[in-house]
Amino acid sequence: MTSRRKFVKNTAVVGASLPLIPHLSYGKANKAPDQKLRLGFIGVGLRGTNHLKNALKRDDIVIAAICDIDDRRIKIVNDHMKEANVKMPKVFGSNDHDYRNLLELEEVDAVIISTPWLWHTKMAVDAMKAGKYTGLEVSAANTLEECWDLVNTYEGTGTHMMILENVNYRRDVLAVLNMVKQNVFGEVLHMRCGYQHDLRHVKFNDGKTAYGKGAEFGEKGISESAWRTQHSLLRNADVYPTHGLGPVATMVDINRGNRFLSLTSHATKARGLNKYIVETGGADHHNAQLRWKQGDIITSTIDTANGETIIVTHNVNNPRPYSLGFNVQGVQGIAEFDKHTQRIYIEGQSEEHQWEDMNSWLEKYDHPLWQKFGPDANDTGHGGIDFFVLHAFVESAKANVAPPMDAYDAAAWSAVTPLSEASIDNNGAPQDFPDFTRGRWIKRAPYAWMKDTY
Repeated sequence: MTSRRKFVKNTAVVGASLPLIPHLSYGKANKAPDQKLRLGFIGVGLRGTNHLKNALKRDDIVIAAICDIDDRRIKIVNDHMKEANVKMPKVFGSNDHDYRNLLELEEVDAVIISTPWLWHTKMAVDAMKAGKYTGLEVSAANTLEECWDLVNTYEGTGTHMMILENVNYRRDVLAVLNMVKQNVFGEVLHMRCGYQHDLRHVKFNDGKTAYGKGAEFGEKGISESAWRTQHSLLRNADVYPTHGLGPVATMVDINRGNRFLSLTSHATKARGLNKYIVETGGADHHNAQLRWKQGDIITSTIDTANGETIIVTHNVNNPRPYSLGFNVQGVQGIAEFDKHTQRIYIEGQSEEHQWEDMNSWLEKYDHPLWQKFGPDANDTGHGGIDFFVLHAFVESAKANVAPPMDAYDAAAWSAVTPLSEASIDNNGAPQDFPDFTRGRWIKRAPYAWMKDTY
């Protein structure tokens, strides 16, 4: 990895080249290039700690405060701070709402929220009202009301909020985005994406290790098994849509010249979790009697204003390799790409009716961000994409400009959860997407994704 001094030099150049965006936060002056961003962390579980560890690698950040109600996580943070030879920040976590005391600190400019889903919107709303530049982990909202809360609070306060969707920065995703914008596929017609990831070991835990096999959840679980499992028990919905949907939404300019119009969703029966509990805890285990509401595989189809269709798949309760299942079909060609498959066909350039490997295409259209910051992304998590999402947040917050993924995106992408739930509950009936931009999508210009800034 490059030295911290070189990294600071790079980020200073980036900050100086940010595009001028007029909608600045009310009453907030931009930071001078040599000023450090004073950052607070609300939630320092596995995800929040990963953000914190990456922040410790930067010299343009001061970790001013942390909040978590789990004392074990505070101890882990303390260990990381000592290892980095950095003073322990102010600590909050005496009760569920102690994060509000963190938000009152003058020495906090921005916050990153990495808590269980049900806390995301209320914490982000409080943070924006407190004037803190807000980074919010995915998904951003659980209900349509919460989606509107994010948008209304942003518009009412002028405080920026960024949804921290790291998959938007995956190297192949950004290369394909580059290809879409340079018309390699011709006019885009159809896309596929999703979240297909065997998370049974995360949903249930024996309480001994972070990812040990077990049949317990809730109070007896740890990490995500303490809260995530309950959603599968009570909701028949795509509860985690943004990893797949965020990247393809940017490819077809959702909220910036295009928007989601309607959605239909269908769910299979629920069998995977019961099978897993019986296999790990036994047929007599008390959780083996539970009736799970979330269908094992949920398929949603979205129509857009510009005439594209998008299929989104959610499957986390069955044995399968990880896949987000990206597919981009245009009038000139198609690409299917993920960890296990990277193939492309471009009419007039590929051998007729034959797939070809995408490696040469991905190299040719490699995004400027990866060309510039690839070495800095080493060892930052999820193949380097965690560096880029934090970098985008920090640079946006330092300049106090609109982030590349904003409150409107957070609302539109997260709305898939309540809309899919309503559609499934009504035998696949179409559900209309609210226009969270209130008509402004027609004139909003796409972000300059081809810049090497963020």
